[in-house]
Amino acid sequence: MRRNLVVGNWKMHGSSASIDQLLCGLQQQLTTVCSEQVDIAVCPPAVFISQVSKQLAGSIVACGAQNASDQQEGAYTGEVSATMLAELGCQYVIVGHSERRSLYAESDAGIAAKFIAVQSQGLTPILCVGESLIQREAGETLTLIEQQIKAVVDVAGIDAMARAVIAYEPIWAIGTGKTASPEQAQQVHAHIRQVLAADDPAVAEGIQLLYGGSVKANNAAELFGQQDIDGALVGGASLKAEDFTAICLAAIN
Repeated sequence: MRRNLVVGNWKMHGSSASIDQLLCGLQQQLTTVCSEQVDIAVCPPAVFISQVSKQLAGSIVACGAQNASDQQEGAYTGEVSATMLAELGCQYVIVGHSERRSLYAESDAGIAAKFIAVQSQGLTPILCVGESLIQREAGETLTLIEQQIKAVVDVAGIDAMARAVIAYEPIWAIGTGKTASPEQAQQVHAHIRQVLAADDPAVAEGIQLLYGGSVKANNAAELFGQQDIDGALVGGASLKAEDFTAICLAAIN
């Protein structure tokens, strides 16, 4: 049986003081959550990863990163490599978030290269896929999702997906307060599993598929109740200890 996974994406929010307060709140409130019941991680801005990793040491909450370079070292000013992230104690790295794709023009090929770089250091990539409202209304959702996944599988191989997580995030539901209905989300998650099953049914059955798009305490349980939804990539709600804890509790199998 697949374990649920809840990941907080803090995006470009926080200060040293506010993060310390948030982590203290999480550690106090998550004492009721058992590590055998649900996997939990938070992905702070890169400059705070060291602080977060140290403060979470020994807890049930893992530390992740929001991005990584496709290179391991060299003359790449401003970049952070997966090697560096591993040294800081990261376990997960978000790859191909819609904001990276839209704001920084990251291509499917570039995302695949980052995916491979992350896995080469023993880290787990969280591959983000998703469609815009225009694409959904044009009936292109499933075709686009398949294209985004195959861009990675064709380069990394299907076996690599056994050491990865996929997060479906409808772009039209990120930070808008809108959420795909549980049925809409389930349809896409089931399709992702079908796409992977065409290459390897065992990999398709075992991979954790997350939903990301205005996940909140009041809609998490219904989303997690869907057959192919194995947790969430949480944005704004992950910045509040009480809200994030409630989502984690809803994810307990």
